[in-house]
Amino acid sequence: MRYLTAGESHGKQLTTIIEGIPAQMPLIKENINESLLRRQKGYGRGKRMQIEKDLVDIASGVRHGYTLGSPISLVIHNDDFKHWTDIMGEDPINENVSLRRVVTRPRPGHADLNGALKYGHRDMRNVLERSSARETAARVAAGAVAKTMLRQLGIEICGYVKEIGGVKAEENSTITIKERQDISEDSPVRTLDKKAEQQMMERIDLAKKNGDSLGGVTEVYVEGMPAGIGSYVHYDRKLDSRIAGAVVSINAYKGVEFGIGFEAARRNGSEVHDEICWEKGYGYYRNSNRLGGFEGGMTTGMPIVVKGVMKPIPTLMKPLKSVDIETKETFQASVERSDACAVPAAAVVMEHVVAFELARALLEQFPHDRFSVLKEAIDQYREDIRSF
Repeated sequence: MRYLTAGESHGKQLTTIIEGIPAQMPLIKENINESLLRRQKGYGRGKRMQIEKDLVDIASGVRHGYTLGSPISLVIHNDDFKHWTDIMGEDPINENVSLRRVVTRPRPGHADLNGALKYGHRDMRNVLERSSARETAARVAAGAVAKTMLRQLGIEICGYVKEIGGVKAEENSTITIKERQDISEDSPVRTLDKKAEQQMMERIDLAKKNGDSLGGVTEVYVEGMPAGIGSYVHYDRKLDSRIAGAVVSINAYKGVEFGIGFEAARRNGSEVHDEICWEKGYGYYRNSNRLGGFEGGMTTGMPIVVKGVMKPIPTLMKPLKSVDIETKETFQASVERSDACAVPAAAVVMEHVVAFELARALLEQFPHDRFSVLKEAIDQYREDIRSF
């Protein structure tokens, strides 16, 4: 299973093409729209989210509520394109029309300059339009299809915020995944800690007032993945490695950890590894989950816990210094419409890219031309490992 996205931030539309979804899997556009709308929420979002109402059109691969087994194409129209037709249209420029909003001043922390150097673009709008986090809407759409599959296979996933601007949410490992989903969905900053919620919002307000931006830490929690998914045999089939790569591929993400993560470097081995237990009728389990549900590149059957570190958005209302690529003079970097904090929305994006990697790993391991065959194979595998 794989997917490809296309589209620019202020272009006509975003397009996602997914290949490899089993045939006869129930799928309706509401499954996808729910995820797209969740991505648009979050305290600290900018005005773009007031303009766009992200809704998907399923253009192929689904008929009468069921997948066909052929590639699925999803389209999200950009409502703001009507204001950018002259600037972002595909037709050659009319010599009587001045091309506005040419970008020659790269913004620190963005892909602007590196992309211009790579592709030879003198107008860096050609770079920033594609490198924009707007593209994550297309990835959430792909992940929503994967989440639909996972849910029907008895696997639930939830993404939420652990930290914003140095304000940390208290750990609470006793709550269920349903509680995590409900609490985070009701929170303006998508956190599980009510006390930290208010402090996070105050911190966002202060950053916005100062023309600054904030980053944070997001966490994805998964229940229901059976043990032994992934591989220890080949480096590129280790599932935790694939998840780490997917998370860092999200705009502004700079680090990933599983379970206690970097804290493991400060503990003894006896305080890091999870002891193995067995119970009749249940099978193997761990009496702790400090490794976040992974050993040897494979799932352990315990909940998957993965955190991602998002840097502050580099588009600032009080911009940093840069150099104009035409004049080579020092200027303040260009200011584009942006968010003071996108960490709550990023938690939704991370949830969906993780979901896609989990679904992809399952499809690599089990027969899946038809969804019923996939489900039967996974159910049998769960029974086999329970009695192993």
